[in-house]
Amino acid sequence: MKALNKLTAPKAVAPERIIQFGEGNFLRAFVDWIIKKMNDKTDFNSSVVVLQGTPDGFVMQLLEGQDCLYHVNLQGRVEGEVINSLDRIDVISRGISPFTQTDAFLALADQPEMRFVISNTTEAGIAFDPECKLADRPAASYPGKLTQLLYRRYKTFNGDPAKGFIIMPCELIFENGHHLKEIIFKYIDLWKEDLGSDYEGFRAWFENYNYVCATLVDRIVPGFPRKEINEIQEKLGYKDNIVVQGEAFHLWVIERASNISIEQLRAEFPAEKAGLQVLITDSEAPYHERKVTLLNGPHTVLSPVSFLSGVNIVRDACNHPVLGKYIRKVQFDELMQTLNLPMEELQKFGSDVLERFNNPYVDHQVTSIMLNAFPKFETRDLPGLKTYLERKGELPKGIVLGLAALITYYKGGNREDGTPIEPKDDQKIMELLKELWATGDTRKVAEGVLAAQDLIWGVNGDLNNIPGLTDMVVYYLDSIRDKGMLETVKEVVEA
Repeated sequence: MKALNKLTAPKAVAPERIIQFGEGNFLRAFVDWIIKKMNDKTDFNSSVVVLQGTPDGFVMQLLEGQDCLYHVNLQGRVEGEVINSLDRIDVISRGISPFTQTDAFLALADQPEMRFVISNTTEAGIAFDPECKLADRPAASYPGKLTQLLYRRYKTFNGDPAKGFIIMPCELIFENGHHLKEIIFKYIDLWKEDLGSDYEGFRAWFENYNYVCATLVDRIVPGFPRKEINEIQEKLGYKDNIVVQGEAFHLWVIERASNISIEQLRAEFPAEKAGLQVLITDSEAPYHERKVTLLNGPHTVLSPVSFLSGVNIVRDACNHPVLGKYIRKVQFDELMQTLNLPMEELQKFGSDVLERFNNPYVDHQVTSIMLNAFPKFETRDLPGLKTYLERKGELPKGIVLGLAALITYYKGGNREDGTPIEPKDDQKIMELLKELWATGDTRKVAEGVLAAQDLIWGVNGDLNNIPGLTDMVVYYLDSIRDKGMLETVKEVVEA
């Protein structure tokens, strides 16, 4: 089997136009894969310089050992077709460690063709560390490093308006770009004395000629395929030590910065032209809400309902004659009715979500979704429950059944087949449920859970005040106890 490098496999050469903070699985299977498709299908013609995200250089060493070549293995269903593809990614030109190669890192700012900055430094990465200094080599925080890079570029090109960056963070926090921009301003102000006479000019240049976009990314990336690696390498004919596996589905929503138009951004970053699921829009907010509501929302309620019905895998629940109907009811008839995007677009996304749930390559355990399930219900399903009631004048039975199943799951004990029920959540929530179930009174259980505003529901207050909710939760708790979970689900989907 051949080693994988630029002597044994073709590698494209393109101008370095993208600085990427992070070399992890997600960026390589998502962003770099997208850039590869753009290079192949448009005149984007760009390569990526990858910056090591942490002092641990293990992944970077593997990358450099293969001349930054690697493969992405995508698996799943797309429009009914089973996908199991392998793409060689050749868009990374080189890697740099800001920790040991600080001069080389800062010198990236001097390259005139550099235009994009992309990052995934985890949710904790977009944070302000007041200990960071302009003279640090490098600054400890990601926004600090980026501010150093921006200042170097401002100085090198004398504040040239054409030399600003388009900055697209991929960290999984809502409005990531807004937060990043605020923190960069904080660093500019913190370093005001060090910047001296450049302070006002640099601040204005950053504000006017750099474009910080909020983004929403969506692709499940399990990472290195340990179980299948020998089979994959055999198929490739190369010994690739950093194959990265991801689902076939992908979506990148990019909210334009306020100082650039959608048309300008599309012209500079032609992902839509390449036929990719990349949406450049005025606001990511409705798409964030769509993802939380139609992907995470059904997950949260299907998990206790499926588990207590004796089904352990998400895919098996989708294909179950009763549970499959329940999932579709919650998805299309209830949660989808609470969103404000065009219905045709929502239905397409909902169908894509069900295909993802039905991925033949992933055995997604419903119990893994159950971790900290009450806070998940509060953010993912409760808003839909309230909006549905407001719009339809009645409670969404599938979502309320999901809440009752969740409360039942937290009772613990054993399933009908003897499988232990082992809820995991904040200890105070666990203790509350234990105390309530000890009463043996389902009304007390329902009222107690719904009243736990300090512990679970926060600004939503006491949920007993939602008309009809307490009675419906009690009804389903009694039905689950007396008839079993599956019979209760049948009643809901056949109503």
